[in-house]
Amino acid sequence: QVQLVESGGGLVQAGGSLRLSCVASGSIASITSMRWFRQAPGKQRELVAGITGGGITNYADSVKGRFTISRDGAKNTVYLQMNSLKPDDTGLYYCNADAKVIAEYIFRTYWGQGTQVTVSS
Repeated sequence: QVQLVESGGGLVQAGGSLRLSCVASGSIASITSMRWFRQAPGKQRELVAGITGGGITNYADSVKGRFTISRDGAKNTVYLQMNSLKPDDTGLYYCNADAKVIAEYIFRTYWGQGTQVTVSS
């Protein structure tokens, strides 16, 4: 199995910055795409940003130009640098990864437990 643990959330004023981290651990053979999702109270979970194994990135329109996703393959870690934060960015941020464990031949999608980001106005 693969475990994903997020960190770096917190309370910040509008206009501030936070950097989220997500570390994958377990009997990992390979990780391809990694992503950040968020879910605000009363809303559906939405994709914030993703990055492929080759480093190709994609972003939700609402965060383009403010958020940057990156990864460290050697550390099985994905980051989300969030700048110019807005109250609408408030939510529980989840890490997601497509990974294959040593004992299996297929890739599965794994989720972390989430880290809370609250942006005050």
